Amino acid sequence: MKKIFALSTAAVFSAAPAIASPYYANVETNVGWQDGKYGSALTEVHVGFEDSLGKNSSWYIQGGPAFRSTDGEGTEYLASGKVGISTALTEKLGAYGELSAISAKDYDFGDLGVGAKLGLKYSF
Repeated sequence: MKKIFALSTAAVFSAAPAIASPYYANVETNVGWQDGKYGSALTEVHVGFEDSLGKNSSWYIQGGPAFRSTDGEGTEYLASGKVGISTALTEKLGAYGELSAISAKDYDFGDLGVGAKLGLKYSF
């Protein structure tokens, strides 16, 4: 299953140059430390799509494999995805929101982890 998922992801990335915007690739790593010690790193390798929602708003959806490396425990193979929206409230103030989901190890969707974030961004 891991090999099939990796090969399908590689096929999407190899075709990406032939696809025009609004498609994109996003690779993101989040690393955590506690008490000065490395804890874990989560790397997400996503393919996404984004589009506008009227004049002042936009949305996106992205997903793909994720890899969690935990100190002393090795690497877990996961699947993750995100959907988000942003909008301009004024010329200098914007709002955004995102929902994310990640599988349990070995792509097990029976114990799905879900997260949300909301924020405001002020430009000077």
